[in-house]
Amino acid sequence: MEGFEGWDDYAPFYDWENAQTLGRRDVPFWRNLATNAGGRVLELGCGTGRVSLPLARAGVRLVGVDRSAAMLALAQRRVSRGRLHRHLRLVQADIRDLPFPSALPQSRARDAFALVMAPYGILQSLLSERDLTRTLADVHRVLQPNGTFGLELVADLPSWEEYRRRVSLKGWRGRRGGTYITLVESVRQDPSRHRTIFEQEFTERRGRQSRLHRFSLAFRTLSVPQMTRRLERAGFEISALLGDYRGGQWDHRADVWIILARKPGDR
Repeated sequence: MEGFEGWDDYAPFYDWENAQTLGRRDVPFWRNLATNAGGRVLELGCGTGRVSLPLARAGVRLVGVDRSAAMLALAQRRVSRGRLHRHLRLVQADIRDLPFPSALPQSRARDAFALVMAPYGILQSLLSERDLTRTLADVHRVLQPNGTFGLELVADLPSWEEYRRRVSLKGWRGRRGGTYITLVESVRQDPSRHRTIFEQEFTERRGRQSRLHRFSLAFRTLSVPQMTRRLERAGFEISALLGDYRGGQWDHRADVWIILARKPGDR
């Protein structure tokens, strides 16, 4: 199984589920980081635009990259409705092979990325060490000297409880009388391959009609120390380890796992 599998199927339900779980609790953090970056921003795995659209509305110039055409189609409709084309460009691409030129010391600020963001566990969808190494190397390549790489890991993946066919969420999408959605979820751990697999069953009900959608999402279980070592091997310097969205210090019990790293400039 590849880490990108399942995301096209997830696209119609992504915003509905996240509105009831994470919501937008992380958006002010990324917005503050982006507005103070001093240049263009690149978001890895921008999906439906949950983070990138609020940043664009705040005046941030950014590019959003995602492999999923279905996710990007939803984001593009919102960009058009919000008339945000001047601030946000969406690109369908693989984060392991970013379609942007290398940043050089003489790169103009308007052409280089001052900040690369990887919110809410996107790097954990890279299931092999080789894919993660490729991605970190490419982020380092496109990030301008002294630029920041900010990433978040899903905090409790390494110890996520296993369960079978649990009703995790249910509720209306849109106004009452529209579509009623039920999520039945199974979670299993694969310690030998350092993976957590979420088996999803979304049922849409409208009147007497119902439709079932089944797919799986797999994530790699990486701790903060494990990820920091990989960042350092890729040429980054660790700037901060954060345990909440207000800048609190990280420890292994924190609800939020954020790493800020810096690409060193010329000395």
